Amino acid sequence: MTRTRVSGILLLVFVLCTARLDGQTITLLSPLDYQVFQRQSREMGTILVRGHASTSASRVRVCVKGRSISGPLSGRWTELPLDRSTGEFNASVDVAAGGFYSVEVQLRHGRHLVGNVTIPHVGVGEVFVISGQSNSTNYGEALQTTETGMVATFSGESWRIANDPQPGTQDDSKKGSFIPSFGDALYRRYQVPIGVASVGHGSTSVRQWLPAGEPIEVMPTMTRYVTRTSDGVLVSDGTLFNGMMHRIEQLGPHGFRAVLWHQGESDSHQPAEHEIAPAEYGRMLESIILSVRKKAGWDIPWFVAEVSYHNPEDPSNPGLREVQQGLWKSDLALQGPDTDTLTAQYRQNNGKGTHFSGAGLQAHGLLWAKSVEAWLDGVISGREHH
Repeated sequence: MTRTRVSGILLLVFVLCTARLDGQTITLLSPLDYQVFQRQSREMGTILVRGHASTSASRVRVCVKGRSISGPLSGRWTELPLDRSTGEFNASVDVAAGGFYSVEVQLRHGRHLVGNVTIPHVGVGEVFVISGQSNSTNYGEALQTTETGMVATFSGESWRIANDPQPGTQDDSKKGSFIPSFGDALYRRYQVPIGVASVGHGSTSVRQWLPAGEPIEVMPTMTRYVTRTSDGVLVSDGTLFNGMMHRIEQLGPHGFRAVLWHQGESDSHQPAEHEIAPAEYGRMLESIILSVRKKAGWDIPWFVAEVSYHNPEDPSNPGLREVQQGLWKSDLALQGPDTDTLTAQYRQNNGKGTHFSGAGLQAHGLLWAKSVEAWLDGVISGREHH
């Protein structure tokens, strides 16, 4: 057992797990069913056990059962610190990477059991925040489901299996995503549960993701999330940036592995009155990445995909692609997939659309998995820095 990390993990989570025995109650704020905790090394991570005991219990303990990547867990009980004046308990427990595990919390008074609750699905694995525009959210032609059942998704309030549509997006989209394919591929490679938190918004320009008050010289095609100051200057209103930051802060410092950024279509070959130069795109995305890291208080790894495809007649924007590549080459960001390679045979509306078909969503997920694996293999082996 380790000391509790000082973080905002799940402080605003509303879904409570409650069990009653002999009139006594445990309110468990963490872990939640299907929650995935980010491992700190290949072999190990921690599970946050936090809640309130409305009882005269003198002790609280936890037992984690299941199979890790190294074999079955011991299943032994770990005593947790209990504030008997308030009934609160809050501790991080070291657990081997793997799962899903069963986590049981018991309240005892002397030798007597006075309350218990069991959370049946808790993982220690890999967690990702996914952001950007529509192809990062739920705009694909066909709903996707996880084949392994080992991919979970966080809405900001609760966790569940990551079958489409993904919860928690800022556009409330309801169609298909690449996330089940992506998560299944990572699970098959690493044999640990995969967690995602999807916070993107369809049809958005990089301009609309800037922090509040950041100036914008040219109005994007979709005008939401942009306002004018009293001096007539266009600025971002910060809605999308704040929404992304809220989810990042809920997961807490080092509570996820990386941000996956998939955005660019709404800044590629726009009408003249809405177009920005590739260099301006790069400057704004750099500002977003640095602002997120500063506000979060840690150096969040950030993948940037090559994204500029519209349709078979407009398959790429070389200038925008070069700027996206430049962010990797400067070491500001990590190399994401080249999704412009997913041309008409992978797109909706018989190849005419910008969004992906069912086959395209699966291919998109595999491309993302390969990009993440190329970096993550080095991280967990110690060859790369987190």
